Amino acid sequence: MPALTISDLTKRYETETAVEDLSLEIETGEVYGFLGPNGAGKSTTINILMDYVRPTTGDIQILGYDPHDDLVDVHQRVGILPDRFSVYGRLTGRQHLEYIIDSKGAADTPEKLLARVGLEGAIDQQAGEYSRGMQQRLALAMALVGSPELLILDEPFTGLDPHGARAIRDLVNEENERGVTIFFSSHVLGQVEMICDRIGILHDGHLISEGRIDELRSDAGVEATVSFVVSDLSKRLVDAVDSLDSVTGTTTADNRIDVQVRDDTARIDVLATIESAGGTVETFSVREPSVEEIFTAYTGDR
Repeated sequence: MPALTISDLTKRYETETAVEDLSLEIETGEVYGFLGPNGAGKSTTINILMDYVRPTTGDIQILGYDPHDDLVDVHQRVGILPDRFSVYGRLTGRQHLEYIIDSKGAADTPEKLLARVGLEGAIDQQAGEYSRGMQQRLALAMALVGSPELLILDEPFTGLDPHGARAIRDLVNEENERGVTIFFSSHVLGQVEMICDRIGILHDGHLISEGRIDELRSDAGVEATVSFVVSDLSKRLVDAVDSLDSVTGTTTADNRIDVQVRDDTARIDVLATIESAGGTVETFSVREPSVEEIFTAYTGDR
């Protein structure tokens, strides 16, 4: 059974459609990145999943439950880190955790949960004195109460420095190894490729593409760059490489030629052409298209 199924989900307000005909399925144990610019409909979708907002049309199943009809069952099994949450300024980190532990009837301890997110030294500090990044970590600790089967994280990297972002990635990986399904939204694209099995791209309320990152690279038509350091880099050699159908462009500097290629097989063609033209490859490196480039290809001028 999939951990999460969304079928034909639409949310309309009076003059705006936030999400339209959204359908996706997330398998148990998967790490799924839900990407899109601000205003794409990511948070609206997550609010509907947790029954904070009611959909206009559509069906949802979370771990086999309908969040509208089985809200208590869903919240017992799901950990949620909402976007733009607020802490209770006068309560300590410990008191925040105690409240969630009591509400779920969980056997967790605040000490262990806050240690997992690096806040053990601030456990009895008022949360109003926490930095934005510390508040984000506190919210993540609250999401972990009760060993959830599904973690829903809305913009989990907001307000975090590189060290904090790495801690979040490590924790996501730890939970996933435990068998937890992870569904998270983000517009911080640099973090996504490191942890996701699949990603879906939401734009103006529509899911415009979905798949593994290598599939999206191929479908988006963005190109990899292969850099060769070549002895005897002649004009004849460069022209021969440039004439290949699978090559979209070349640039040179000293003995290096940077080649933009459409697919993986083109790299072999380039290497063979260099050698046929009398060059000897000393070293080479590959730069794959980034998630940012894939995202721009799907959400830019299209």
